[in-house]
Amino acid sequence: MINFSEADIGRLVVHNVGNKSNDGGIKLSKREYEFEDRTLKEILLKYLTTPFKSGEFYNLFHESELKLNEVYSYVSAIFDDKDEFYSQSISLAKFLYEQSTHPKVKVGEFYVVYFKDCTIDGDLVDAIGLFKSETKDTFLKVHQNKDNFEIDYEDGVNINKLDKGCMIFNIEREAGFLVSIVDNVSKGFDAQYWKDHFLHLRERNDNYHQTQNLLSMCKHFVTEQMPEELSETTRADQADILNKSLSFFKENDSFNLKDFEDEVIQKPEAIKAFRNFKEQFEDEREISISDEFDISGQAVKKQQRIFKSVIKLDKNFHIYIHGDRELIERGFDKSTGMSYYKVFFKEES
Repeated sequence: MINFSEADIGRLVVHNVGNKSNDGGIKLSKREYEFEDRTLKEILLKYLTTPFKSGEFYNLFHESELKLNEVYSYVSAIFDDKDEFYSQSISLAKFLYEQSTHPKVKVGEFYVVYFKDCTIDGDLVDAIGLFKSETKDTFLKVHQNKDNFEIDYEDGVNINKLDKGCMIFNIEREAGFLVSIVDNVSKGFDAQYWKDHFLHLRERNDNYHQTQNLLSMCKHFVTEQMPEELSETTRADQADILNKSLSFFKENDSFNLKDFEDEVIQKPEAIKAFRNFKEQFEDEREISISDEFDISGQAVKKQQRIFKSVIKLDKNFHIYIHGDRELIERGFDKSTGMSYYKVFFKEES
């Protein structure tokens, strides 16, 4: 969906943004960066664009009115008038600093970049990239001095790993622009300052997020709600439904709620519980999952790692279930007071 083969860096400015909670401050460039080396420009272009491969998109958002989203306002001004690029980059740096209050937020270079000719679904569009490099690596430098080789070191940015990035494409303006993000450093609460506090994003209502949300909902329903609401549910039953859910999404191009319930959930009481849980899941997360949508293969591939059908038995055994539920049977041995699983198979390998 995203292609940068024709893209070029039109304008670039670099600022330094610290942590406001410890008075890290901001260091602003006096002017835009001017490239004198074409190779450096190509290296930087690759560094900034390569991580953006996912089909997962967002929109800039504000609860009251979209134009009150600061990033939306600043990038809109740039798209409307490229001469606003430098002044709005300062506004963006200052706003990022205001959001950098978590103790774990690191000082780093903040890049504001104007990209020309990015390709989205075959159409050329411009984009504004916002990036922050927080992690420094140590690099060895070996150089020859007469008859010997000298070894030195220098701290710098690893061009194979982008810490934080955001691409705001100049399309879908009324919805908050089309946005793609990268965050390879922060986890948990400290990650919120980039995605939620600085950018203030909302999931784009597309097939990718519909697929991702439905699969996530299934996982929560099977592992949390079923054992609580359907008392006869066993771990083997849970594993079976997880396997069937994933298979349904892998084998079909489109999702239909009724077909999914009939094929995967099956039991009437479980289907009723599933419907109720879907409403609760949507309300808690303030999302809406459609009854019909086209399945995103990228979202399925990303989500399948959480669908691990494993039964853990004390600290002695793990049973991995990949197929027929009828080939595993649960029972209870009165003489030992212990539960057991009986597994049927034809060959041993």
